Amino acid sequence: MTAVSIREVAPRDGLQNEEPIAADDKVRLIDALSGTGVRRIEAVSFVHPKAIPQMADADDVWARAWHNPDVRYSALIPNKRGAERAIAAGFGEIEVVVSASDTHNRRNLNRSTDETLDEITAMIPLVHASGATLEVIVATSFGCPFEGDIDPDRVASIVERVRADGADRTAFGDTTGMATPRRVRDLLSSVRPELLHFHNTRGTGLANVLTALELGVREFDASVGGIGGCPYAPGASGNIATEELVHMLEDMGITTGVDLESLLDVAAMAEKMLGRTLPSGVLRAGPRTRLV
Repeated sequence: MTAVSIREVAPRDGLQNEEPIAADDKVRLIDALSGTGVRRIEAVSFVHPKAIPQMADADDVWARAWHNPDVRYSALIPNKRGAERAIAAGFGEIEVVVSASDTHNRRNLNRSTDETLDEITAMIPLVHASGATLEVIVATSFGCPFEGDIDPDRVASIVERVRADGADRTAFGDTTGMATPRRVRDLLSSVRPELLHFHNTRGTGLANVLTALELGVREFDASVGGIGGCPYAPGASGNIATEELVHMLEDMGITTGVDLESLLDVAAMAEKMLGRTLPSGVLRAGPRTRLV
């Protein structure tokens, strides 16, 4: 493997677990990330403001943000109404989430997993008619804080259904950082997605990436500074820090296309915006090649 694609998720998945910040700051964050060499950015989520108030200004933020023609931008949606808003905003890549855990799905979307799958089935023709693609993210793929371990066969059955229904891509989300290299190997031996989304809640994020790389996965989510989490799952803190992932991959000779120093500047900017110390080790210590 010589190259890996990274989707930067800080503007959406990162900020949804933080105290709300101003729309101007969100625009600045998207614009800055768009200039780092990252080729994919999850920009906003079209969700009801009562559910996720941090995303209440999604339309305004997206309208004002720089749309770098070299970057693919995507939006997360929870339902058909969200899909209609994303299409109206001009997104060509749309993501929808369903939890392998029925309990988490009810906490997150107020409906059962099967009900969400039925809605996705009905939504796919709408998305395709607009010329956009739909990626189905299977949350709690590696475990659920309410139900415990998730049977890989359950995840596989969800993937089988959405692919049969016409979904363009699938991704697995490690919603509360319950994945370990063993769990990654176990699940990916049953079914393999196009993209993986790991949290570093228990310190295994990069180890999980290495295991997935060995199994041939080439696309990963990451969040600058390591910000993010899920407001509907206890303990769901800490996405993989994008700068830590880039630092490791580039040292392995795997190209990401991302300028690490530019990314560190954005991480420092995000830290000031949020007013707290972010968990990224590379932000604290700098690249291994940086001399004193």
